[in-house]
Amino acid sequence: MSDETNEQDLKRTALHAFHVAHGAKMVPFAGYDMPVQYPMGVMKEHLHCRASAGLFDVSHMGQAFLIAEDGTFETAAKFLETLVPADVQSLKPGRQRYSQFLNDEGGILDDLMISRLAMPGHTHWIYIVVNAGCKDADYAHIEKQLPEGITLRVPDGLSLVALQGPKAAEVMARYLPDAATMKFMSSVDTPIDMDGEELWCHISRSGYTGEDGYELSIKSDKIVAFCESLLKHDEVELIGLGARDSLRLEAGLCLYGHDIDTTTSPVEAGLTWSIQKNRRKTGGFPGADRIMRELDSKPKRRRVGIEPMGRAPAREGTVIQTNNDTKIGTITSGGYGPSVEGPIAMGYVDEHFSIPGTNVQLIVRGKEMPAKIVKLPFVPNNFYRG
Repeated sequence: MSDETNEQDLKRTALHAFHVAHGAKMVPFAGYDMPVQYPMGVMKEHLHCRASAGLFDVSHMGQAFLIAEDGTFETAAKFLETLVPADVQSLKPGRQRYSQFLNDEGGILDDLMISRLAMPGHTHWIYIVVNAGCKDADYAHIEKQLPEGITLRVPDGLSLVALQGPKAAEVMARYLPDAATMKFMSSVDTPIDMDGEELWCHISRSGYTGEDGYELSIKSDKIVAFCESLLKHDEVELIGLGARDSLRLEAGLCLYGHDIDTTTSPVEAGLTWSIQKNRRKTGGFPGADRIMRELDSKPKRRRVGIEPMGRAPAREGTVIQTNNDTKIGTITSGGYGPSVEGPIAMGYVDEHFSIPGTNVQLIVRGKEMPAKIVKLPFVPNNFYRG
C-alpha cells in the first residue's frame, strides 16, 4: 500500500478501538488500519507465541460461503473444483483444506482455506477464508464463474481471530473442553462458555504461525468481549502483524503477493502437497496443463529456504547468484528469525540450484554476502496431530 494512503480511507475491524486501547501501533495493511505491534514489541510477541499463546486479529480476511440451492454439498464442491486444484468433493463435514485460486496459466490468484461445515442442516455449505488484499477480486472471480443454482454469500458482521501457540489448546479447553482433542484442520460450529455466557463460534484447528492453535469466527458484536476474556488468561498476549510475519517466515509459510503471485505455480512454490493425487491425474482446474507438466518434469525454479551467513538480513528483492556472479533467483521474504536467532529468508532459485546445502551469494546493499540453501521450515511445525 502506498505511503500516501489517507487514514480516513482505511477500513477498520470491529477490534480497532480494542487495539488502540491496548497500546497498539497501527499501520495501513491491505486497506485496513491494523496493529503491527503492541507495547511488548515484535521480538517478545514472537517468542511469546512460540512459548505460550498469542492472540491475533485477522478480521480483515475475507469470509464467505458457497451454497447450492439443491441442498447438496457435491454441487457446490464440483463448482469450486473448477477454480482450485484441491479435492473438495471428498471433504467430510467438519474438515478443511488449503488451496489456491488459479489463473489459466497456472499462476496463483490467491490462496485460501476451504471448509465443509459440520452444523446440522448446513453440511452442504462451503466456508472459505481468503486474503484481505485479494478478497474483492476473489469474490468477483467466483461470481463471474458462478452457475445457476449456486450462491456466493458474503456475510456482514463476522470477525475472525486466531489463538496460536503451545498453550492455545489449554486455554481453549476452558471455553470448550472438546477443543483440546480437535484434530488439525478440523472445524466445528458450536456454542462456547464465555464467562458464563453462551457464544456461538466457528472454530478450526489451524493457523499461520507453524504452531498449534485455532481460528475463530465470531459475530462482530461479541468479538471485543471474547478477546477481553481471552486476555484474562496469563498465557495469552496480543500479537501484531510484525510478529505474525516473522512467525510464518520461520514456519516456511507463503505470504501472498510476496512468495506467491499470479506468475507462480503451486509446484514452484512447494505447495504440491495441497493438490490431492486424484486431481493430479484428472486435472479439470485452471492451468492444469502447466501444473501437471511441472509435476512430471520438474519446474524451472523452486521456492527454497535461504540462510545468510552474516548477521545482516536479506530483504525482499535481494538478488541471489552463484559464486561466479550468475543470477539464479530472487528473495521474496526475508528478515530476522527470533526463534533461530539469526537472519532467514525464502526465495526462488533455478531448479538445479535448489538442493539444500548449495552455497550462493546474496547482493545486499551492493555487496556480496555468503548464504546457503536450506530445507524449509526454519523451525519445526507443531501442528496437533492427535
